[in-house]
Amino acid sequence: MVPKSIRSLARNPIVLCVALCLAFASPAAAEVPAAPKIEGADTAWLLLSSALVLMMTIPGLALFYGGMVRRKNVLSTLMQSFILVAIVSIQWVLFGYSLAFAPGSALVGALSWAGLSGVSATQPYAAYSATVPHQAFMIYQCMFAVITPALITGAIAERMSFKGFLVFSILWVTLIYDPLAHWVWGVDGWIHQMGALDFAGGTVVHISSGVAALAAALMVGKRRGFPHEPMQPHNLTMTVTGAGLLWVGWFGFNAGSSLAANGLAVSAFVATHLGASAAALTWVVAEWWIGGKPTVLGAASGAVAGLVAITPASGYVGPVPAIIIGAVAGVLCYSAVRMKSRFGYDDALDVVGVHAVGGIWGALATGLFASVLVNAAGADGLFYGNPRQLFVQATAVVASMAFSFIGSMILLKVTDALVGLRVMPEAEQVGLDLSEHEEAAYAFEA
Repeated sequence: MVPKSIRSLARNPIVLCVALCLAFASPAAAEVPAAPKIEGADTAWLLLSSALVLMMTIPGLALFYGGMVRRKNVLSTLMQSFILVAIVSIQWVLFGYSLAFAPGSALVGALSWAGLSGVSATQPYAAYSATVPHQAFMIYQCMFAVITPALITGAIAERMSFKGFLVFSILWVTLIYDPLAHWVWGVDGWIHQMGALDFAGGTVVHISSGVAALAAALMVGKRRGFPHEPMQPHNLTMTVTGAGLLWVGWFGFNAGSSLAANGLAVSAFVATHLGASAAALTWVVAEWWIGGKPTVLGAASGAVAGLVAITPASGYVGPVPAIIIGAVAGVLCYSAVRMKSRFGYDDALDVVGVHAVGGIWGALATGLFASVLVNAAGADGLFYGNPRQLFVQATAVVASMAFSFIGSMILLKVTDALVGLRVMPEAEQVGLDLSEHEEAAYAFEA
């Protein structure tokens, strides 16, 4: 039997029409997407990752590089990494972050976020992450901006003036790093729009710094006595300690780039560890085979080479491809370091062989091994049926190399004209610790 309420509705068409409209309107209202919500776990993971990436620069990279120079230059080498944390952090807040990540043109961000205007500590910016505060994303990216110019310092160790280093670093971060970060990671950057994959900085960090290091080594010139005088690392214990800190910090570098405490972070974490492990092994095997002895410095350098190579691919590849990428990187970067003497440039701490070569291989390998089964927001690579991705990656590599090398050469010439690049010969002979800072790392000589 039909209830009276239904029969009365049927006899009144107007009431029936209103009732039907309300009934159909209800589901539509339920489909309105919820407002972005800050997730505590994601925010905590990103802040922890920011601290890990900072640890990569100080003390990780500082110790890694500091142990490889001669004892008369150890403090100046440590100082370069340390002071960059302060300089780049201030630059990043004042205008660097805005140039790199604010909406603008295809080439650079606008200054709408200068001084962190509109960059909230409590609300997300959904274009980058809907679950963490905008300032959390900003400070995480700040640590990337800090370490990138610090990597360059290894190529010009023991002979660049502190004034020249400061001027060049500020210019380089502003005019090379910030625009390149916008190209690759900015929502309207042209490399990003092209579809290039760079999960955590293969092009933005490693290729840019490695190629800039080559430009700097060529412009500043060789160290006095190179290659005839022995210039052995003064403290490999320090270097290996630094390499260990880099390895640990790299989990924040790569897994943190998921911007969430989720399965993608786990996948990137695993890929990062496997890439470093494989490269450490293949570097040691290669030098054992060719040189007759496996070295501690080789194991440390191999691990870093693997970390560099897996960086762009870490969020797009599975465990086995990560091992392959790392294994190739170990042999490739070891070969590149051995070959630098044939080209005659003095890359003091092998930045070109590890970061430029490793970064190029990692970016191209991403175009080979990337899979949407690992990251649906990415793309398949050549081995998964998409040869176009390899072409896109190669385009990003060439553009990054050309921009960084040519731009760095120009900025080095400008710096030389303004304050000079190199210390005087007598200052280099004494060592930069005393001549530039009036300090000695070891107060009591044996």
